[in-house]
Amino acid sequence: MKTKRRIPLLVISTAAAGFCVSQSAQALDLEAGDWKFSVNGNVNVHYIYSACDNSTATVTGGLACNTSGDQQDNSSSISNGLLPAALTFGISTLQKGYDIAAHFGLYPGISTNDGGSPNLESGGSNTALGTTGMDVRQVYMTFGNASMGSFTLGRNFGLFGFDAIINDMTLPGVGGSGAASSGAPANTTLGGIGYGYIYTDTLAQIDYTTPDFGGLKLTVGVFDPLNPVGATAPTRKSAPGFHGKAAFTTGPIYLSATFITQKQEGVTDASDFTSTGFDVGGKLTFGPGEVMAYYYSGSGMGTTALFNIASDGLGHERDSDGFIAQATYKLGDTKLGVNYGESKLDYANNADRLANPTLVEKNSKYTAGVYHSLTANLTLLAEYSGVKSEAHNGGEIKANNFNVGAFLSF
Repeated sequence: MKTKRRIPLLVISTAAAGFCVSQSAQALDLEAGDWKFSVNGNVNVHYIYSACDNSTATVTGGLACNTSGDQQDNSSSISNGLLPAALTFGISTLQKGYDIAAHFGLYPGISTNDGGSPNLESGGSNTALGTTGMDVRQVYMTFGNASMGSFTLGRNFGLFGFDAIINDMTLPGVGGSGAASSGAPANTTLGGIGYGYIYTDTLAQIDYTTPDFGGLKLTVGVFDPLNPVGATAPTRKSAPGFHGKAAFTTGPIYLSATFITQKQEGVTDASDFTSTGFDVGGKLTFGPGEVMAYYYSGSGMGTTALFNIASDGLGHERDSDGFIAQATYKLGDTKLGVNYGESKLDYANNADRLANPTLVEKNSKYTAGVYHSLTANLTLLAEYSGVKSEAHNGGEIKANNFNVGAFLSF
């Protein structure tokens, strides 16, 4: 039997976002009166070769590719990596002492996709006469100033898990191959999503961030509550979700911690549960070297995507935790890096154990990568990743992938 791949999980977990905005220089900056208009983005393309396992094991929620019963054990694809391509627009002004801005982020892919979602192929096809898809992940505004802090309102990346993915060295690359190892590649791969952190996702939210207190900033906010991944009957929520973050920077040291909580309303009162989670971590830069590590833990948070397989379906939360550790070193224009991460998921209770023997216990991955800056804006890269998915009943699936590609930011 093949690894079980639930379609809603594919939609969310392969939807890695365009974080390149925070890393690339503005390609276009225009001013008209008191307004400034900017455009930036990226294009990235990778050849991805995956060697999938030919195992009879079933791992529900596993991320390693399995080809049991398939004629072909290996897979080749040419697609985006962890990031889709991006074209982002910003507009800003200063009025009455307030900094006001709006942001729009458009993220197209290069994989053939006619499924209506950029990360979901209709019927699992990849045929001629197709086209690609477009994500609109960011639509938000900000206002505030240095003395009062700032407000963010709209759709933007969440707080929980953000620092883990933004500091993942595979961000311009591929990492875990995800749907790229299937017959119908999606817009994005997994990077380290599900292998040490849960995808932060893009959320409709209202947040407040304090002024800078000697390197410390605090953010608190509410977000539009999400239904658990795979929910067949979306339910109304009487309260929003809540999240917060503390971030501290001093010289070469960066530290952060976040929390997230949301009440999950089931079809019946008995199936209600509460999702709560936190993460802590940071990075240290020393000359050409950098090390970073993040850890998360949660109850009812699930694994890979927010609230994915987070409960037994009867109102009992499953606990989860994970970590990612990474070291990189620059030799001139070339950066060398290695990272390792794993995500674990526990049963809610003994009844859950009996009912779901193939539930994933752990997804783990290691990646070694070389990233060469050919120019200030063009990076050539190569990565090798080995992944493993383990079920609670002892089932195991192993796979690996190699990728080479280019990442152009502007």
